[in-house]
Amino acid sequence: MRPNDVRNNDVRNNDVRNTDNLRSQLLAGQAIPAHPLALDSSRRLDERRQRALSRYYIASGVGGLAVGVHTTQFAIRDPKIGLLKPVLQLAAEEMDRASKSLVRIAGVCGLTGQAVSEAQMACDLRYDAALLSLGAMREATDDNLIAHCRTLAEVIPIVGFYLQPSVGGRILSYAFWRRFVEIEHVVAIKIAPFNRYQTQDVVRAVIDSGREDIALYTGNDDNIVPDLLTPFRFGSRNCRIVGGLLGHWSVWTKRAVELLDRCRNADASSELLRLGVEVTDSNTAFFDAANAFRGCIAGLHEVLRRQRILEGTWCLDEDETLSPGQKQEIDRVYRCYPHLNDDEFVAMHRDDWLRL
Repeated sequence: MRPNDVRNNDVRNNDVRNTDNLRSQLLAGQAIPAHPLALDSSRRLDERRQRALSRYYIASGVGGLAVGVHTTQFAIRDPKIGLLKPVLQLAAEEMDRASKSLVRIAGVCGLTGQAVSEAQMACDLRYDAALLSLGAMREATDDNLIAHCRTLAEVIPIVGFYLQPSVGGRILSYAFWRRFVEIEHVVAIKIAPFNRYQTQDVVRAVIDSGREDIALYTGNDDNIVPDLLTPFRFGSRNCRIVGGLLGHWSVWTKRAVELLDRCRNADASSELLRLGVEVTDSNTAFFDAANAFRGCIAGLHEVLRRQRILEGTWCLDEDETLSPGQKQEIDRVYRCYPHLNDDEFVAMHRDDWLRL
């Protein structure tokens, strides 16, 4: 741990009132990749490659890591697998070694009891905030959802998460988000419904609340550049999505950091909009949009396998593999958009990242 990061753990994490620095970092706009899970051919954690992934992202210039999220595979929580704490710990250790302060976000899932336990684990491992998935509460009323969120916010600062239903999320109304943003210790919201109407519900709720201390992050991997370029306006107030917390940014990450720098407070030029189409087309292949996203995690693994950071595309679920034709789609976007990949950067540093 760096000297300037040696601090009372109660001050850094367990006192949810101490969020000023975290809010400042988030509001500045960060590129935050959703961290994958490195497995060996026996589908066991490959610690060397798991650390290499974190090192790759940190060397790429990201502003933080999100660990234990959908891209890390929700099945890490299965007691028979037991990988939630190990992967959070490994990423925390690599962030301790970084030369700058990074935003540490841990995914938190399940009903209230499980979620509180995961949030406390995140605190103990020096994470700054919890990305709160509500997919396990599909039938809960808004009252129950808000009570759940308030309980978690007393443990750790929370990042709201609008996850698309096709990969485990649920529909969340404007009325829900309007109440959610009244929770004091909400620090950010990741907007990932892959739906423009639902995206606007979140932004409008934040604007209508009058709060200016909640950072908005795109998780809409199908609309990254337009999200970052759009000056949202409802009534007399404006708001922008300032950064990204994205599974898509777990690959070609060096270019993703550069992309955010180009889009920050920029106007929507024809060049940037064209670039946005190219990024979305790449995501079509990586996320397996043609097959309802069934191969989205394996697709990201395939890119990392080609870069030789991962050894293979194995997922915890043996049935979670590349879809028919997905490999050819990834071939196509590699050919079409060579300026979007960071293969040369990875090749220069990969051996160093893979050293234990």
